[in-house]
Amino acid sequence: MKNTILSTLVCSALMLPTLVSASEAGDITVRGGFSLVDPDSGKSPVFLDGADSGLNLTVDDNPQLSGTIAYFFDSNWAVELIVATPFTHDVALEGGNVAEISHLPPIVSALYYFDTTSAFQPYVGLGINYTFFFDEEFNAAGQAGGFSNLSLDSSVGVAVQVGADYYLNEAWFVNASLRYADISTDLTFDMANGAKGSATIDVDPIVYSLMIGYKF
Repeated sequence: MKNTILSTLVCSALMLPTLVSASEAGDITVRGGFSLVDPDSGKSPVFLDGADSGLNLTVDDNPQLSGTIAYFFDSNWAVELIVATPFTHDVALEGGNVAEISHLPPIVSALYYFDTTSAFQPYVGLGINYTFFFDEEFNAAGQAGGFSNLSLDSSVGVAVQVGADYYLNEAWFVNASLRYADISTDLTFDMANGAKGSATIDVDPIVYSLMIGYKF
């Protein structure tokens, strides 16, 4: 009896990939889960009145809730939008946090799904991201250091990704993806002594996502 049950389970598992049909024109998928934005660990030189101060800024990582919606034109091509709750990062000056910035980086991408006959459906994507920053402000340590009026410009850049959906049945699936987004912003601030500060931060994050999805 146990052998019969085991054989049935094995056969069912082997048959699972054949139960999932390829996406068709008009199909829509939605996903929800978490994304981690991991900025480039490089340091950004700080300039005061145009002169290199010798100081450097760094930006830390941050996880948030995220989601996507995709529309299929056929079994291979789809267009996707990813959105998330605002990402908030600490900004450090020579190792000490001096500010906090928030941003939203919606990305629209064209996806290409590779032809497979299994529940595992990998894809690649190319798109564009528009990142706008808000609630940028110096914390108590930054203000005590004489920093004020922090401002960051919005950014437009390309985004590339690789990912895969694994279908549990005809509708439900799990998704994992990795994105690179070209995000660069000009930062400005004022000093208590009247000096004007600036820096160009190449955020250029890797975005790791893990989600659960449903196909309509």
